[in-house]
Amino acid sequence: MDLSAVQASLSDKSYSSLAPLCDELLLQAASRGTTTDEWPYAVHLLAHLYLNDLNSARFFWKSLPQEVKGARPELAAIWRIGQCLWNRDYAGVYTAAQGFEWGPDIADFIAAFLESYRQRIFQLLTSAYSTITVADVAHFMGMSEEDSTNYAVQNGWSLDAGTKMLTVKKPKAQTNQKLDASKLQRLTECVFHLEH
Repeated sequence: MDLSAVQASLSDKSYSSLAPLCDELLLQAASRGTTTDEWPYAVHLLAHLYLNDLNSARFFWKSLPQEVKGARPELAAIWRIGQCLWNRDYAGVYTAAQGFEWGPDIADFIAAFLESYRQRIFQLLTSAYSTITVADVAHFMGMSEEDSTNYAVQNGWSLDAGTKMLTVKKPKAQTNQKLDASKLQRLTECVFHLEH
């Protein structure tokens, strides 16, 4: 089985392309009756988690034979991350990811997943809160209180050191430019002339 495209995506850190690539290659292998003993199951599962596609990750996990699940500790460790994501155990995601000795071929992918996840959580906090405690941000972000405060402040939030509360900086809403009637009239005339 040729997994060079998967290896190339890992080497290039093209992580967002891995899930569709792995899905396609696995389907091709199944249609040919090729054995999948060397299949990068851990990479495939993590690729779905990286895209925040929990349904595909669950389906993939459920489709795996029990002997594959039991024989690959790295795969089981990634599934623990998936379970935490599914159960919205924010701190558990970081604990599961940092509590395993990842192999060199997947360690960078795990680090990229955690950074992507941390950014998604930060965006959710930004949209959900106007103020939030430092302790809560640390919990959601899987960081120490000091690191989470620094992260938030670097992203424009402000800290009230006395109350240990962070004030969220909301992104500026994009305004749509309105087209005035005279511009619309000129555009209509131009189109009319082009058609005739």
